[in-house]
Amino acid sequence: MYKNLEVFRMAHAMATHAGSRQAVIARNMANADTPGYTAQDVTPFQAILDSETAGYAQRATRVTHLNGTIPGGDIQTFDRPGTQADPNGNTVSVESEMLHAVDVKRQHDRAITIYKSALGVLRSAVGRQ
Repeated sequence: MYKNLEVFRMAHAMATHAGSRQAVIARNMANADTPGYTAQDVTPFQAILDSETAGYAQRATRVTHLNGTIPGGDIQTFDRPGTQADPNGNTVSVESEMLHAVDVKRQHDRAITIYKSALGVLRSAVGRQ
C-alpha cells in the first residue's frame, strides 16, 4: 500500500540516487592514482526531478488535470567538468571526492528523514502512534 504513495517513491528515488553517486565517488577515490583516469559524477537529483521523463512532474490523473508525463529517468554518469589533471593525466582530487561524499551522505540522510516523517504522518492518519 505505502509503495504507491508519491512521497515514498520520491524518498526511494532520492536514496537510490545517493547510493549510485556514492558508488561513483568510491570508484573515483579507488582510481585516484590511476594514470589517465577521469573523475566521474552522476546527474544531479534535481535535474532528474525536473526532467520531463522522470515521472515526478505534474501528472494528469483525471481529464480535467494538466498534461502528464511519461515515467522513466535514468541516472547517467559523466566526466566531471572543471577538474585539473595531474601530470599523469588523472583528474581525481581526493579532497574534492571527500567533500562530494559528505554531500551524498547528507542527501541519503535527507531521504531517510523524509521517509520516516511521511511514515509518521501515515501512521497518525491510520490512528497508530
